[in-house]
Amino acid sequence: MSNEYVGNESQKLILKKDHVIFLAAIFCFWFAIYIYSPVFGVYLQSKGFSYSAVGIIIGSYGITQILLRLPLGILSDYLNKLRKLLFVGGFAVSLISCLILVYFDSFFMITTARLLAGITASMWVMATVLYTYYFSADQSAKAMGTLQFITVTTQFISMAISGFIVEKLGWNAPFWIGALASILGILLASQIKDLQSGSTETTSKNKSNLLSHLYTMLALPGLKMITFLSLMAHAILFITIFGFSPIIAADNGVSETDFIWLVSAFFIPHAAASLSLVFTNIDSKHNKSILWSCFGITGMFLCFVPLAHTLFALSALHFVIGLTLGFVFPILLDEVIRCSPANLKMSAMGFFQSFYALGIFLGPLIAGSIAEQFGLGEVFYVTGGFALLAVLVILRKFPNRG
Repeated sequence: MSNEYVGNESQKLILKKDHVIFLAAIFCFWFAIYIYSPVFGVYLQSKGFSYSAVGIIIGSYGITQILLRLPLGILSDYLNKLRKLLFVGGFAVSLISCLILVYFDSFFMITTARLLAGITASMWVMATVLYTYYFSADQSAKAMGTLQFITVTTQFISMAISGFIVEKLGWNAPFWIGALASILGILLASQIKDLQSGSTETTSKNKSNLLSHLYTMLALPGLKMITFLSLMAHAILFITIFGFSPIIAADNGVSETDFIWLVSAFFIPHAAASLSLVFTNIDSKHNKSILWSCFGITGMFLCFVPLAHTLFALSALHFVIGLTLGFVFPILLDEVIRCSPANLKMSAMGFFQSFYALGIFLGPLIAGSIAEQFGLGEVFYVTGGFALLAVLVILRKFPNRG
């Protein structure tokens, strides 16, 4: 990161401190949501909720994202002065969500809190595209790799300490910490630079027809296929480490304090994979082979999870799953950026993030129903099937390059 202009001619001077402020805001953004995630399923069980109810609550986080991310992406394309404001507002909603979790424990209120957390997560549309303007057009993979690395690192840190926090301070402590992170996030996000605010791009787009804008965006080659792959990847993520992996570990006698080993096994290679894309320039012609091999390996190892009955075995399997998914997410983000012209970036990202949120919602919902009817082991067999379905889609639909 240098103290020079990055990207197109309309961009302002971006300093290292601007990157630091932006990435610190991203840290708080995810920290507030994920500080309680690894123990949340166990927390819900401690409140007497069934597997089905746990699946609904965990999946509800995706409902508001499905509803909001596409409209927000389109709105941001037309009214780009709102991008930063909406991003800041996401932290205020996160604060409310965390406080609800502190003071209420009914099914309705906990679900409401998770719906609000989904509103916050919807503002990721703003963050991803705002940060791409800090880089030149040919560095989109670097921008996405950097964001994915900070995201994964934040998730890892917050999730690694959550079990310890609960053990020492009680179930409400992570919710209070999430509230404090939300307040800090408001302060940081208000200081970031929005390089496209007030640009002439907005004026020209406001004169265009909205339906034509939508049609052009939906016709982007590969966008729907890339979105489906991300839907599968997010379903896998939220069924496993953010959903039922801690539960199956607890069923095998793993304590909340020892969750740190399972979380570390998943997130350290996950972060390393994302970081590797920041420092290496992988030709996009290799994206297809990387994606199908990563999904294939993920599917195989998911099917082994029900056969693992020790913390070490579960951690070893999640190490591989975390590594492979660590390559999948930034590559899919890069593919969205590559297939989208400048005037459609926010709309395309909104479509992409809105519909992959279906995976966040439907994945845990389906998993909860399967666990209720058949058992926890079958959850991971079905999830492995999702990964193998993604392999088939890649082999049949993903374009060959070079």
